[in-house]
Amino acid sequence: MNGAGSTTMRDPTSDRERPRRRQWLKRLGWAGFLFFLIKGLVWLAVFLGVGKWLLG
Repeated sequence: MNGAGSTTMRDPTSDRERPRRRQWLKRLGWAGFLFFLIKGLVWLAVFLGVGKWLLG
């Protein structure tokens, strides 16, 4: 029965969430992207350095 009160399976990203997510990404911008990119690269370098140091 598909009445007005029934619940249906919906896409997890509802129509209201998409503009909100896009707004958040615009706010994050290139500065945020570069920050997290550099942060990730630094962590990779740290783990690589520690691995080389431990293995001799």
